[in-house]
Amino acid sequence: MTVEAIKEAIAELPEEERASLASWIAERENDEWDKQMVKDFSPGGRGSHLVDKINRQIDEGKFRPMSEGFRERHNRP
Repeated sequence: MTVEAIKEAIAELPEEERASLASWIAERENDEWDKQMVKDFSPGGRGSHLVDKINRQIDEGKFRPMSEGFRERHNRP
């Protein structure tokens, strides 16, 4: 089946079924995104150096809770 045939079949679906299909596709995309994020930020992943940097900053006491940052940003003039 070609992509064009799939598009045509989708166009013929009732609105409720198209919405269900769109939801299913979005869920699959989100699952793939989650898997990629885990892979990227696991040891040896392309983002693992960022996790290491953040962990070092935490160990050195160079951090503050997110809630404090949000509060400070919210209270700016």
